[in-house]
Amino acid sequence: MIRFICVVIVLMLYLVLGIPVLGVEWIIHKFRRRTADVSSLRLVQWVFRLMLRISGVEVTVIGEEHVPDEPVLFIGNHRSYFDILITYSRCRRLTGYIAKKEMLRYPLLRDWMKRLYCLFLDRSTPKEGLKTILKAIEYVKEGISICIFPEGTRNDGDELSMLPFHDGSFKIAEKTGCAIIPMSLNNTHAIFEQQFPRIKKTHVILEYGTPVYPNDLDKETKKHLGQYCQNIIQETINKNQRLV
Repeated sequence: MIRFICVVIVLMLYLVLGIPVLGVEWIIHKFRRRTADVSSLRLVQWVFRLMLRISGVEVTVIGEEHVPDEPVLFIGNHRSYFDILITYSRCRRLTGYIAKKEMLRYPLLRDWMKRLYCLFLDRSTPKEGLKTILKAIEYVKEGISICIFPEGTRNDGDELSMLPFHDGSFKIAEKTGCAIIPMSLNNTHAIFEQQFPRIKKTHVILEYGTPVYPNDLDKETKKHLGQYCQNIIQETINKNQRLV
């Protein structure tokens, strides 16, 4: 429980003490957008790395050199809240995550998420979901990467299982031509969810796959892009389970 309490304290302190910082960043953004964006990114990454250190999470990263220096669509399997901390702390470029609309309930947290170009997906109607996808497409065209977990929710099933990918997630890459970067995560469920509310010192694996450019795929593969990318991640988590 000590690790859990310490992580919560760090998060709360950052959100509260960061109120004036958020205000300053907002002002700077009006005049020097790039400077404010990079500053916000690095601040949050620093806090995430601190939280991972406190939690005793050791991350083995494979294939990070595959990520090109251009806006991309990151996709990954989703087993834990810590997936966001692990992957976001390694983003070299501005990256907005697509989160559930329920995250809008949390003041300060939602403000920092908006500041970092996160989007809030409302699946209640196709129209609302489409708005989010269109905004994500706009961000990619502006040079901002997007990360989404296409399963749509955290998977509480067996370690090597995955929920079906939502095909709508891949429209972002199809409409912009940006690369899709598969992210495969092993053992993140063991950090927290497996023994909630305790946080356990854990070794996890994060592997970045080679870029998938939709426009380079044949017609049949492109038609089943979600399944194609899910197969890549499934094969990788199966392979990496021996490394945990």
